[in-house]
Order: sequence, then C-alpha cells, then structure tokens
Amino acid sequence: MNAKTPAKHSVTHNTFTIERVYAVAPAKVFAAFADPKLKGQWFQAPKEWNNPDVQTMDFRVGGKETSVGGPKGGPVIAYAATFQDIVVNERIVTTYDMTIDKKRISVSLSTVELNPEGQGTRLVLTEQGAYLDGSDTGAQRKEGTEGLLDALGTFLTSN
Repeated sequence: MNAKTPAKHSVTHNTFTIERVYAVAPAKVFAAFADPKLKGQWFQAPKEWNNPDVQTMDFRVGGKETSVGGPKGGPVIAYAATFQDIVVNERIVTTYDMTIDKKRISVSLSTVELNPEGQGTRLVLTEQGAYLDGSDTGAQRKEGTEGLLDALGTFLTSN
C-alpha cells in the first residue's frame, strides 16, 4: 500500500438563472443560437485572447458544439456541448463540460427559454452546474454567461 496522501477531489453544485429582454422576436433570438455563422459573431472568446477559437456546431438533438481557445501561451480552454432538446423558437437544452488543458473543471445542464414579450423576447437561461476540484465556481460561470448574453444583446441590436 502506498503511503502517499490521496489526491483531494471535491464537487460544488450551483444553480443560477439569468433573464434578459431583447427587442427582437423569439425567432431572431433563436436563430442567433441555431445558426453557426450568427452564433460565431457573439459567442466569442475574450478580446485579449490572441489565438483563434476553433468552433464547431451541429445544431440538432444529439448534435455537438465545441469551442476551443485560450490566451496566447495557454492554457487551452475547451467547451464541449451536446444538444439534448430543441423546440424551435422556444427552448434549447444542452449538457456541456469545460476543461482547462484537458482537465475537466465542470459539467453543466443549461436551458434557454425564449418567451414572447410584447414585440420582443424574454430569454430565461437556467444553469445547473457541478464544479470540480475547486477549479471553477458558479459565480464565475454566471459572470461569464452574463457577458455572453450581453454580447448577444449587442449582436441582436446591431443586425
């Protein structure tokens, strides 16, 4: 038997909900998630990252989406999602994991709901996450997701 101390592993669970109202119809918001060319215009890495993201998307139930990138010189951050449920113009459910240098830091279930609100759309995003070994937190993920939804809002108003 090895006298070494076993590695410490932990998991922290967190659920958060973010709401945004966009002044465009649900079909336009849905298209911004469903069309890889449109999504690539707002679902982007931070500007300070110098290496290009590698992004793929097969938007269908069971289809996969990936995004790999990171700051110049590392680390490499990867997002790998599977589309679990899609209701056109209404709902998108994905499960995804994130890794840093191939070490899994989280596994999440994300639901995007699109509800008509006047002439616009109320987007409700709910994420349930398992954050592994202290490498990520629900607060960090919520902050990053809020930034992406803000970028979506900017994209929708400029197109």
